[in-house]
Amino acid sequence: MNKSTIRELTFKLLYSLEVQKSFEDEDIELYFEDTELESEQIKNQIKEDVKNIIANNDELIKQISNNLKSDWKLERISKVNIALLKLAIYEMINKKVPYKVVINEVVELAKKYGEDSSSSFINGVLATVVKENDLA
Repeated sequence: MNKSTIRELTFKLLYSLEVQKSFEDEDIELYFEDTELESEQIKNQIKEDVKNIIANNDELIKQISNNLKSDWKLERISKVNIALLKLAIYEMINKKVPYKVVINEVVELAKKYGEDSSSSFINGVLATVVKENDLA
């Protein structure tokens, strides 16, 4: 299983938790009951990333809020976009994954799972995050 597929599965779990508004271990385990994974190692990697994203939720939300255009409010953003932004910001800042890789893959996920405008919206927010955090 490649990194892109693992990123997509991580996004799907984050999105599921966002929709349920529940971030408990039981909810994470339920997700894995319905998802066939090649190895326990991949499952553990996804769990670790999701738990770290949950643990850093306040900082991630702050990063998103601070990098929205002035006429946008956090409440206006879809759950798909929130999950994608949290994942991308976490990977760029905390895991030090190169921003070009993260943005490219998350924009592709936005095209696949989001609304028509999701990819350009996410690209714009993440470009600002990169500048604000001096990640370039």
